[in-house]
Amino acid sequence: MSAPGHHVFETDLGFCGAGWTADGLARFILPTAEPSMVSSQIAKRLPASRESRPDGAMADLVAAARRYFSGSQEDFSEVPLDLAGVDPFRRALYAAMRRLAYGETITYGGLCAAAGFPNAARETGMAMGRNPVPLIIPCHRVLAAGGKIGGFSAPGGVATKQKMLALEGARSPNAEPAQASFAF
Repeated sequence: MSAPGHHVFETDLGFCGAGWTADGLARFILPTAEPSMVSSQIAKRLPASRESRPDGAMADLVAAARRYFSGSQEDFSEVPLDLAGVDPFRRALYAAMRRLAYGETITYGGLCAAAGFPNAARETGMAMGRNPVPLIIPCHRVLAAGGKIGGFSAPGGVATKQKMLALEGARSPNAEPAQASFAF
């Protein structure tokens, strides 16, 4: 990784984008219908980046994201991140989210407790809405109280969250072991 760059790529669910700096992935855009939407969203966060062919860790990320959106189980926990400008509270939440395994869900309250902030559910929701790298920091795996789907501010909204949870065969954190996965 060197100069800031970004790459727009197609997946089975639409066009995604990855934007990076010398330190790691700084922006990830979940599937949208149009590649121009991806480019404009990356430009807001990384105005100095230029369309580039990814290499190394970023090429691996793009390949893994394509596989993920085709239904393959992928682990993004080792993708290097550039979280410059992210405050310590959000960093703690994001670190807790990165520990969630493929298909594993948690409630906002559970996430707060796991991150060391047991009484910060409202702030957690706001922090998740500002997640610069959804999927890599898997905010789609965080559910509302009672295992309800909750909100999702990424492109496609709750429908995208439901598709991602369904791809993973995710279950409510309140489900009995014999219960089926979410059916979306």
